[in-house]
Amino acid sequence: MSTVSLHGVFPALVTPFDKDENLNEEALRNLIRYLMPYVDGFVPVGTTGEFVYLSPEERRQVLDIVIDEVKGQKIIIAGAGAASTKQAISFAEAAKEAGADACLVVTPYFLHPSDKGIYQHFYEIAKAVDIPIILYNIPQTVGAYLPRRVVEDLADIPNIVGLKDSSGNLAYMMEILEYCGDRIDVLVGHDEIVVGALAAGASGMILASANVYPEVWQEVYKAVGEGDLERAREFQRRVQKLSRIFVRYGGTVAVKAALNMMGLNVGRPRRPLKGVGGALVHEDRAEIRLELEKLGKVTPAEVRYHPSAEELEDRFSEIGITAQDIRREGLRLGSGSAGDEAEKAQIDLIAGAKNGILGETYAYQLTYPLASREALTAVLEPNLTVRPPTLIVPGVELRNLRQANMVYGPTQAAIAKAVVDALGEGLIPPEAVDRDVMIALVTINPQALDRHRLYRNVYKAMKEAIKQAWT
Repeated sequence: MSTVSLHGVFPALVTPFDKDENLNEEALRNLIRYLMPYVDGFVPVGTTGEFVYLSPEERRQVLDIVIDEVKGQKIIIAGAGAASTKQAISFAEAAKEAGADACLVVTPYFLHPSDKGIYQHFYEIAKAVDIPIILYNIPQTVGAYLPRRVVEDLADIPNIVGLKDSSGNLAYMMEILEYCGDRIDVLVGHDEIVVGALAAGASGMILASANVYPEVWQEVYKAVGEGDLERAREFQRRVQKLSRIFVRYGGTVAVKAALNMMGLNVGRPRRPLKGVGGALVHEDRAEIRLELEKLGKVTPAEVRYHPSAEELEDRFSEIGITAQDIRREGLRLGSGSAGDEAEKAQIDLIAGAKNGILGETYAYQLTYPLASREALTAVLEPNLTVRPPTLIVPGVELRNLRQANMVYGPTQAAIAKAVVDALGEGLIPPEAVDRDVMIALVTINPQALDRHRLYRNVYKAMKEAIKQAWT
């Protein structure tokens, strides 16, 4: 039996599907080509690869595609997990026949055998198939840990060469390393604790997130190997939020969403994950995109702000007010911005008499709002509209509920508070309360996530816009 190196970065490959949930070979090959320069091997048909949703024929097909595409340049660790020993042996035999370098075999699941039964499961697989075997501890899905004492005994079997630990429990990993680290390699399978695991003695990693940013994990791996823990921690922190989201969703759902955003069209998971059970909440989907933008994996969403005075007169043409209207009726203009990155806010404000064109526009926008940019009035609290009456018009289309919540939530509250405070501070003259109306065009980044920061930025921007308009 040949030896296998379990050092470095191994992505737990997703299994791409088309819209009809059939295997998408082209997408799988494209993913492998994207990953090849950055990884030390591949792990197909594992948990992230949705192995429980694949038929035996599909599992073999995925493995054949991966092996054909890799062409011996990298190590292939084939998922061979099954609930029964007989079926796991069959998958291990198929993996060897296909040309895989090793097998990853999960602890028996659903029906839970005793510790002796668990030992016997792995023992029989190891004796039946002459291929290196990596044990797989993932209590999140199995419902139980692979007992340390069982691992300790299994480590004496020559072709049991490693353990993938996805528990995220460093204490468990330390115990495995203490009792078995001189006989088997231990690979971390929990994306949030990579630095700690490598520093403790793990030889490498098998990660769902390595589908998305394998080059970052290579930097972490190299830094730990060179003893530069500060650098390793820096790289881990860059991807910690994304890693946390991926782990929270069990890998597949969120990782596929990220890859699709990056243009690697791997499709969605199979049912039941494809439906409600696998849906990302809007906030998490937006966070994934924002973090991918920071990593340079996705082009940032273009948001055009209009800060210059030269543009301000033309800014309101989209709601039917021209530069000529502004000059003819002596309408007041102001613009303010605050914050940066995702929570940046800009407000372009127009104020004037409610018995003129601005009052007509105010009423028209409430009656016939812009598509996906519905106007709403600024209210300090339910049924308490601020004065002068102020209408909020989103500056960009609201494409989902999360974006709408940001505008029809902290943005509305902040604008209302700014108007009330400006009136109290004398920035808005008392006579304007009954005479005038205001319309605020509000531009915020569609990726805004922090409601408290956005509230502060909108408030500051609105106060600045009011100050400009009334001075």
